[in-house]
Amino acid sequence: MALPDREFGRTGWEVAPIGFGSWAIGGSWGEVSEADAKHTLSAALDSGVTFIDTADVYGDGRSERIIRDVLASRSGERPIVATKAGRRIAPHVAEGYTLDAIQKSVDRSLRNLGVDCLDLLQLHCPPTEVFYRPNFFAELATLIEKGKLRFLGVSVEKVEEALKAIEYPNVSSVQIIYNIFRQRPEELFFEEARRKGVAVIVRVPLASGLLTGKMASETTFAPDDHRNFNRHGEAFDVGETFAGVPYDIALDAIEELRPLVPKGASMAQMALRWILMNDAVSIVIPGGRTPAQAKANFAASELPPLSHATMAAITEIYETMVKEYVHHRW
Repeated sequence: MALPDREFGRTGWEVAPIGFGSWAIGGSWGEVSEADAKHTLSAALDSGVTFIDTADVYGDGRSERIIRDVLASRSGERPIVATKAGRRIAPHVAEGYTLDAIQKSVDRSLRNLGVDCLDLLQLHCPPTEVFYRPNFFAELATLIEKGKLRFLGVSVEKVEEALKAIEYPNVSSVQIIYNIFRQRPEELFFEEARRKGVAVIVRVPLASGLLTGKMASETTFAPDDHRNFNRHGEAFDVGETFAGVPYDIALDAIEELRPLVPKGASMAQMALRWILMNDAVSIVIPGGRTPAQAKANFAASELPPLSHATMAAITEIYETMVKEYVHHRW
């Protein structure tokens, strides 16, 4: 039996605990044809996904337009679609974050998605300084007043940014990296988010595919795949690629995780179920490039709870093999 829907903070929404992250069908993960992208998203929705996450920069709007086309072809209840804005600001500096700049991005996303109002707009990992500008967050409320969006959220790199963001009453959700290799958010942030009724969206749940257990030292990636061009943070925050864990260290940790995978499940499904063991998590948004991946990801919500022994063993692997590389950085 699948896990029940979860409350999405104080928005009044309830969402299936596993959603769909659409970065991979937009770009920077190797070539995915438009037909394959649409089939993958459709498979996710057929499985039971009720929440889609995207951004204006995923394929420079390609992801948003694919979502528009797929939803237009389907009947029934429409899923929640969350997008992001801010990474189109060039140069990407705190001074560029103005109401006008965000409104222009919002208008573009409204056109791409073919809607009159965005369900959820998230600031897309802005520089830390932006989170210390209360006037800017207050100005963003005018976009809700104008009917351009229902709710405002943020996507962050650091726990510090998440804690600061939820001080603003108009921030309804925080998207943050949390997985077996990035456990710091559970120390303080999750409890504060729960206390304030802020939804928690978990991204990079499989550490860019590492936690599928399918990668090896000889695995190669396409030139346009961020796992090739951003391994050391050359294009954006290195924490977005392999969760910031050195590749060889991560592969060693993966071998320690293999014996813990429940019978009949994949390592990816165990990694997703591990995240959902924490009830502060509103939703986790794995991506997918094929229909089979999308279906398998959603099926993780049908796994029984992980045992205390398994949870303890995963903590031990993190503490002894991974923590020193990531815990202090994000």
